[in-house]
Amino acid sequence: MIPKVRNVAIYVILTLVTCGLFGLYWMVVLNDDSLEVAGEDGTQGMMVLVLTLVTCGIYGIYWAYQLGQRIDRINARYGRYTDNSGLLYLLLYILGLSIVVNAVAQNELNQYYAGFRPGGY
Repeated sequence: MIPKVRNVAIYVILTLVTCGLFGLYWMVVLNDDSLEVAGEDGTQGMMVLVLTLVTCGIYGIYWAYQLGQRIDRINARYGRYTDNSGLLYLLLYILGLSIVVNAVAQNELNQYYAGFRPGGY
């Protein structure tokens, strides 16, 4: 696995400049990256996007909670303690702050990648 550090500030700016369209791409890659890091099978990013659009955002609420839970599992596996990220992401998403959910989750993955060593842990 090759580390995929993504610049959070640039992604936030691109999301704002494109009126949220880049945020949809970010959702897809964030989902796929988190599944890869967690070593889990789950709903792929494009399906998450389709389901979120088809359900007018309702699936996105579920996705945000699941993403937080996955981030907690990743952190626990590598010795970093976080708790209830799923609840935090859920509340932020419901409040319309999905860009914050993406930024926080991306930051967590970037921290994982910063400690990445070839050959695993």
